[in-house]
Amino acid sequence: MGVEGPRLVEEALRSGCRIAAVLFSELGERHREGLAPFIDRPEISFPVLRTTDRLFEGLADTQHPQGVAALVYPRATTFDDVLRKPSNACSSLIVVLAGLQDPGNVGTILRAASAFGATGAVTTASGQSGTASPFSPKALRASAGAALHLPVLVGISLPILLAQLRVVGVRTFASSVREAQSGEARALAPWEVDWCQPTALLVGNEGAGLPEEVERSAEGRIRIPMASRIESLNAAAAAAVLFYEAARQRGAAAIERQEKS
Repeated sequence: MGVEGPRLVEEALRSGCRIAAVLFSELGERHREGLAPFIDRPEISFPVLRTTDRLFEGLADTQHPQGVAALVYPRATTFDDVLRKPSNACSSLIVVLAGLQDPGNVGTILRAASAFGATGAVTTASGQSGTASPFSPKALRASAGAALHLPVLVGISLPILLAQLRVVGVRTFASSVREAQSGEARALAPWEVDWCQPTALLVGNEGAGLPEEVERSAEGRIRIPMASRIESLNAAAAAAVLFYEAARQRGAAAIERQEKS
């Protein structure tokens, strides 16, 4: 995947992903000093290339390129990698993106998930709608490099994923905007969920949300109460609200563990 701009290139170099090459244009040479700690070490095995500003502009994805880019291999991620929790986390916290088509939303959700302590992410199709690649240029920029650090499993079948999560004891909650139907359990508010247990949050398509059969197959539904007549939040905004509540609970639990020890 192509990574462009000094900030994203630095994130790629920090991430531990395999680097194929780094490219500077004439204008981009001004960023060389800031990246020197990552590219001027003796053990570096990838080439550092130079080109003209004109040629770089023809290759760049952005309208006003900054003259530095890298070719990066995405991190190889397995199902076990997504489940693995860091030692400082109380449990796994996974975001499942099912049918989100806007790469900007995909990147923004991954950025919020990483910022609030999620331990992994999965992108999957939902019905006829696939999820935009988290490694596309627009998604990478929106994620501010989070997709380079967070374990991201791409392209797994949603029914298979839900079955696997159930087998390993990870609870699944569907983000939802609809009211409960007759005989159906009501949706939980974000603070009614115990986010300190192994949890996967399902986020659906920007317009259609998650299919009803997916919501029914999840362990529960989460609905954000709102005071106005607005029906729903943007998918990325809603995910950020939910992950903030998860971070609040998980942070409080970490403080409690420290006090007991």
